[in-house]
Amino acid sequence: MAVQRKVVITCAVTGAIHTPSMSEHLPVSAAEITEAALGAAEAGAAIVHLHARDPEDGRPSQNPDHFAPILAGLKPHTDAVLNITTGGSPHMAVAERMRPAAEFQPELASLNMGSMNFGLYPMLERFTEFRHEWERAALEGSRDLVFKNTFADIEAILEIGARGGTRFEFECYDIAHLNNLAHFRSRGLVTGPVFVQSVFGLLGGIGAHPEDLMHMRRTADRLLGADYHWSVLGAGRNQIPLATIGAAQGAHVRVGLEDSLWVGPGQLARSNAEQVARIRTVLEALNLEVATPDEARAMLGLKGRDAVGF
Repeated sequence: MAVQRKVVITCAVTGAIHTPSMSEHLPVSAAEITEAALGAAEAGAAIVHLHARDPEDGRPSQNPDHFAPILAGLKPHTDAVLNITTGGSPHMAVAERMRPAAEFQPELASLNMGSMNFGLYPMLERFTEFRHEWERAALEGSRDLVFKNTFADIEAILEIGARGGTRFEFECYDIAHLNNLAHFRSRGLVTGPVFVQSVFGLLGGIGAHPEDLMHMRRTADRLLGADYHWSVLGAGRNQIPLATIGAAQGAHVRVGLEDSLWVGPGQLARSNAEQVARIRTVLEALNLEVATPDEARAMLGLKGRDAVGF
């Protein structure tokens, strides 16, 4: 793993996992997502990871028309790296999920490194009342849901990135995903500093025990050597504990309402900025410095904010 003295905070502000009825603080409209991203950046996030939603009912959307006002609202007002998802929602076809990154050619985009079961249905035990019927149906439907990213799919997304100069946040939900990443690097389709986002605690992927974190780290070191940057994403209540363990061992960190609705036991986060502030306090207590957006760009070899397609 690359050794760095400064820690990059990524904030994923809305995502596609949580539904609007789960928290009144989850941003849904373009204006809300923009405000949430600006707040996260002001609090210390160097990278803002972006999904969009249909403003009518909060359903996840990969329609570029839903991304356009968010990007237009952010670019003039923050120098944070704007990271556009190619993950979209597990319910979407791959061609749909690629559209925003292909059109807007961001500095950074996410890329899930394999197909996997994606079980969200346990949340039905905690959340029982929904404003929109699609919410319950989406959670229930995840009992029989595979998030599809085949080798051909990954190649297609990497090609989009190569055409537009977009680099990737490689989201690895399990050990096999690290092997997939190493495979693509061995073929020369992945080059330069590799940004690995290790995802822990989603049903269908690796668990959230500290030993799982260590296993992921050891495997990444073995497969990727020193030429990668490691970041830690813990889902739900695992967000701050796993980020803390990872940061103490040299990792970057990711927080945000996409990954967890909470800021403490039984306490809903009131904003993405609140989660960023919480992990920033942890980092500073560990005597770690928080990277600026331009420092993150230098670490990850990004093309720069003026070279995007929006």
